[in-house]
Amino acid sequence: MANVNIKFNNKDYLLSCDDGQEESLKKLTKFLDKKYTELKDKLGNIGENKLLLITTIQLIDEYFDLKQKVANQKTKLDEISNKFKEIKSLAIEYKKDKDTEIKKLNEELEKFKKTIDENNNLYESMLDKTTQSLEKIISNTESLSKIQ
Repeated sequence: MANVNIKFNNKDYLLSCDDGQEESLKKLTKFLDKKYTELKDKLGNIGENKLLLITTIQLIDEYFDLKQKVANQKTKLDEISNKFKEIKSLAIEYKKDKDTEIKKLNEELEKFKKTIDENNNLYESMLDKTTQSLEKIISNTESLSKIQ
């Protein structure tokens, strides 16, 4: 344990604290003394005990106000976090839908390519048959012409 000399209300006190906490204790005491002096200047000499009580009540009030603000901010942060999770979920769902849509479009494209290939083959087959028929007609016409 460490011992620290502090001054409060123009009086010296020797306080003990954990090792390494000396500077923190000095800061806290200085802050408390400042609040106490401000109230003393504002309210006058109403007695040390009453002034200490009022100082403590004001500090506790500030503490609870700050605690409430922190709680409100945490609530807002939780709401933002929940909205972010919702947006993330929607984005993931949207991506899944788009992936499914792309997959369907690719399948339709493949079917379309297959249909085009089949139609090309059919067209080439019809062209071959038509060409053969025309050649046969021409050949028959030439044969008929020679006969006459």
